[in-house]
Amino acid sequence: SIEENEVYLPNDELWIYEMDSGLWTMHLMEGELPTSMSGSCGASINGKLYIFGGFDDKGYSNRLYYVNLRTKNGTYRWKKITNFKGQPPTPRDKLSCWVYKDRLIYFGGYGCRKHNELSDCFDVHDAFWEGQIFWGWHNDVHVFDTTAQTWSQPAIRGGDPPQPRAAHTCAVLGNKGYIFGGRVLQTRMNDLHCLNLDAWTWSGRINISGEKPKDRSWHTLTPIGDDRLFLFGGLSSDNVPLSDGWIHSVTTNGWKQLTHLPKSRPRLWHTACLGKEGEVLVFGGSKDDLHFMDT
Repeated sequence: SIEENEVYLPNDELWIYEMDSGLWTMHLMEGELPTSMSGSCGASINGKLYIFGGFDDKGYSNRLYYVNLRTKNGTYRWKKITNFKGQPPTPRDKLSCWVYKDRLIYFGGYGCRKHNELSDCFDVHDAFWEGQIFWGWHNDVHVFDTTAQTWSQPAIRGGDPPQPRAAHTCAVLGNKGYIFGGRVLQTRMNDLHCLNLDAWTWSGRINISGEKPKDRSWHTLTPIGDDRLFLFGGLSSDNVPLSDGWIHSVTTNGWKQLTHLPKSRPRLWHTACLGKEGEVLVFGGSKDDLHFMDT
């Protein structure tokens, strides 16, 4: 439950779904456990699951953890990464992550900054003047090299970046990292952008021909081929949970709405991934309006 009876799920459990059998198994975690959080960003690379950021009962986090999913003895052990070089992102949640060339590339999110950390990549939502702490949305890009264990912030070499935002979604096709939607201030968006992950140039807002999905946050975007993205669900501008699904073709630069999805199963704040046979698996989420915490 949330709001007045806020409860975080156990932080010592790892659940694994076997797609062939359709069975779930739960494993108790060991090691340096992350605190129970919401809005963290998880990404898998080279057999390891990385968790960055999030929000817990002490505030926003910029800690990074990983667990080896290819364990040979059946034991899953969290490790907090502390011996890194470089400067990590400021504490935040509801950010996104592209996985590319052994790197975790983070974008956006909602969190806090000190007065001397304010910049053009930050839209202020609220402020605590006594401590000069500001809360708001980001549109900065940060890279964690999993091989070198280094944080860096690439120099963007061109193009117009997306507005600062959180609760957006992202996906990688080739060497392009795509961003769709999200929220900043009281506005939810339906814009599509991409970042060249080699050249570090933004596309600017991609002009779409034909119809396109409505404004939303808390949705998912899943690569389903070399040039297609599948968008599902989310929360609309009028705080209505959505059940629509769309496919974007990079080749034709257009969206197509799917008509066979059940309209009685809206959801937001869910997760989605591509299965072995080309199917998209959707798990969890909420069918209720969460606008009071939709920053």
